[in-house]
Formats: sequence, structure tokens, C-alpha cells
Amino acid sequence: MGVVTRLVLASASPARLALLRSAGLDPKVIVSGVDEDAVTADTPAELCLTLARTKAAAVARDLAGPLVIGCDSVLELDGRAYGKPSSPEDAAARWRHMRGRSGRLLTGHCVIDTATGREAAEVGATTVRFGSPDDAEIDAYVATGEPLRVAGAFTLDGPGGWFVEGIDGDHGNVLGISLPLLRRLLSTLGVSVPDLWRRS
Repeated sequence: MGVVTRLVLASASPARLALLRSAGLDPKVIVSGVDEDAVTADTPAELCLTLARTKAAAVARDLAGPLVIGCDSVLELDGRAYGKPSSPEDAAARWRHMRGRSGRLLTGHCVIDTATGREAAEVGATTVRFGSPDDAEIDAYVATGEPLRVAGAFTLDGPGGWFVEGIDGDHGNVLGISLPLLRRLLSTLGVSVPDLWRRS
């Protein structure tokens, strides 16, 4: 049996934590406190990767030993990055703009091995095909509060799932963390996923 390496998730996202737990991991959560609005980049992909790296680094600098996972997601539509809506009105307007269209949900992933200082990072991309909810459905969805808490103003695993026609790519990436991509990053750092699984 391999040595279980301690994991830290540098994210407050309940969906990311739930996905990692369902996949056999038990990370400790340490929220980075990074001001996302202060970070800029030339493209949506660069933005989410920069944010993921910044969040992971902010948590990793105070640690010695564990692996730190940082992630950040944005929706790319018309070449623009959309994070969490700023208000219910913003969420409703965004849905009226998105309905019947396709966008790319981009999630930046960064893993830092605080024992060695090595880092591996990559962006996952999943195409999302949005349905065409009417104005009343959009208003009802916004009233649930869910779109205000998530990048792109939607989820697959909540009420927003009613209004997504389909996706092309990894569904976990849309939820906030891609397990296949994360496995590749860990492998780059010499870490085997089975060694991280919880042992009863």
C-alpha cells in the first residue's frame, strides 16, 4: 500500500469538494482569500489558469508537505470570460443572452507539491449547449439563488441542469474540477491517484 499524501483544496466550492470526496479523496479545505476581481488576463483561458495558480500559491506558501489543488472556472462566450454574476439582474440578463447558444466552460487546475515546490497546471474545456428557457423560467431559476454562486450562472447538478441541453467533454470540469485532468497533473508530479484514496 502506498503512502497517503495529505491533500489541500484551495477552494470554497462545495461542488469541487463533493466531487473529490465521491472519487475517494478527503482533502482539507483552506480558502485562499484571493481577490478574483484584481486578477486580469488577455484571454478567458489565461484568466482561469492564472486564478487557479494564484489561489494554489496563496495557500501553498504557508504549508510544507501536502499537495495543494487550486481551481477556477469561467464561462467563455463570444470570447469573453463570465464568472459569477454580480446581481440577480445580471444573472437574468446573462441567461437571456446565453439561451439557445453554446459556450465553453473553462476550469484552470493547478497542483503544487509543497514538499518539492514543483507545480503542474492546465486548463480543462467543456462545451455547454444551453437550452431556451422562457423569461418566467429564467426569473424562477435566478430566484433560487443558485446562479449567483457559480461561474457562468449555471450548474449541471442543481436546478440549472433543467436548462442545459448537453455538453461535449468532461462533466466534472463543468462542476469545477476534472478528475482525468487532475490525474494527469498529479502523475506529472510523480503522484499516483490510488495512493491518495481514503483507506478504511
